[in-house]
Amino acid sequence: MSLFRLRRHSLAGAGFAAISLFAVPAFAEDTSPIDLSFNVGAATDYVWRGVSQTDESPQISGGVDATVGGLVYAGGWLSNVDFGNDTDFELDLYAGVRPQLGPVSLDLGVVYYGYINAPTGSDQDFIEFKVAGSVPVGPATLGAGVYYSDDFFGGTGKATYFELNGSTPVAEKVSVSGAVGYQDVDYEGDYTTWNLGVGYALTDFLGVDLRYHDTDEHDFGDLYESRVVLGLKAAF
Repeated sequence: MSLFRLRRHSLAGAGFAAISLFAVPAFAEDTSPIDLSFNVGAATDYVWRGVSQTDESPQISGGVDATVGGLVYAGGWLSNVDFGNDTDFELDLYAGVRPQLGPVSLDLGVVYYGYINAPTGSDQDFIEFKVAGSVPVGPATLGAGVYYSDDFFGGTGKATYFELNGSTPVAEKVSVSGAVGYQDVDYEGDYTTWNLGVGYALTDFLGVDLRYHDTDEHDFGDLYESRVVLGLKAAF
């Protein structure tokens, strides 16, 4: 059994660049230098980089984000997981900066992945560094990212994840997005993953996403096989 069945956020939400399904309105009277936002979500599965993290069961999640001057950000995110080893939750803590270089929006950050009630000695907690960017191409947005960990999940050694992603609106309140990624790790278990989905903004604060996920390593087990996930997320 591959150790990658036991893992992760992404923060990019299910292994692809985060695509906004809703717009949070700005209020002129809000002069605070720190912008706070909150999110809650539910999905039929928690898929990270093509692999189910909930043993193909539903997910409930929630998080909070703080942004200073539109440049510096920090936040946290909590989700249930099921690795078959008594681990109950995943807690992600992250921070970074989002500078603008001409038309390119950059995201330079670090993420700590923690696991609540993980077995002693499982070495599940790890830190990952992120360098990502996106650029508008007409109505679409194209992006790429590199994620590096010096000591990956389960003590499997150095790991790097490469991703190309994109999104485009296709109608009012409807967008299509997808990604292709490659997970490389010192421990045996490298694989390629991809996803494609459609998002619909139900309201300014509530969005729904229907997404197909797959990998090229079905031999690793059921959690690596193709699946369709329906998700609902609210941000406020």
